[in-house]
Amino acid sequence: MEPVSFGVLGASSFALAHTARAIHEAEGARLAALATSSPAKAEPFRAFAPDLRVHESYDALLADPAIEAVYIPLPNHLHVEWTLKALEAGKHVLCEKPIAMRADQIDALIEARDRTGLFASEAYMIVHHPQWQLVRRLLDEGAIGAVRHVDTVQTFDVGADADNIRNRAETGGGSVPDVGVYTYGSVRFAARAEPVELTSRIRRENGVEVWAHAMGTMAGATGEFTFASTTSTRLPDRQEAVFQGEDGMIRVTVPCNAGVVGEAQVHLVRGDVTLVERFPSARQYVLQVQNMVATVRTGAPYPWSLEDARGNQAMIDMVLANEV
Repeated sequence: MEPVSFGVLGASSFALAHTARAIHEAEGARLAALATSSPAKAEPFRAFAPDLRVHESYDALLADPAIEAVYIPLPNHLHVEWTLKALEAGKHVLCEKPIAMRADQIDALIEARDRTGLFASEAYMIVHHPQWQLVRRLLDEGAIGAVRHVDTVQTFDVGADADNIRNRAETGGGSVPDVGVYTYGSVRFAARAEPVELTSRIRRENGVEVWAHAMGTMAGATGEFTFASTTSTRLPDRQEAVFQGEDGMIRVTVPCNAGVVGEAQVHLVRGDVTLVERFPSARQYVLQVQNMVATVRTGAPYPWSLEDARGNQAMIDMVLANEV
């Protein structure tokens, strides 16, 4: 099977550290091109992909007939624009999250995907990790009975980095779009749940939301449950998700940055018994690319659709619209 040739739009530090490397290492994929006007920024990519072609503009990469798929790690406010351009250029698309700034913007992406017949999805890597697949399976099997409460947290501190896109309103910064996509979306995915009502308390600096606490009610397969989430770009690193049911509890460690800030684990607690499943070597970015390749080449099911991304963004929109 011919490898899928990928191009990357922009020499972002995130692409360099994670997804570009994952494309290079994934079975069935080939990192073939990078778009950047800075030759110096291309050199770290060439260190592990020496045959990389470098285009001076995003449009030039999209015009490259040898490129079959693109990965888009651009700032949040550019995701919709360049996903649409890539689809119109005949490329499959994996775009960083959040793929849009409002839920209704994703409708145009769904239309373009369906019209072109191409693959397009948000780079929502956690659903490819066996950690979250296990949590979903345990909830489906009733391992803790009916879910009664879920709380999630993800925080990190970029307060000293004024140029960070997460600190800039014009690039779609803030903790809710950047990591609320995980603290909300992981619950939607694992518990097959959607929000019923939500309110939020938010703190801002220079027009950018830097701390948000969302709370309310969600409804899943086992009925309604209470929900709480804290996200911040001004607190030390912390990640955790806890699902409490009528018969037990599931605690998820490092639910987003598995293997980066700690080991991914799932703790199943029932009475005095705790079972721990560890995932020391699973690489979610590589798995994400390999699943995309399988979908593009064979039509295999892909665990995160644009419709799933739209549901996430609708929940983000709800949180931001219901500040108290």
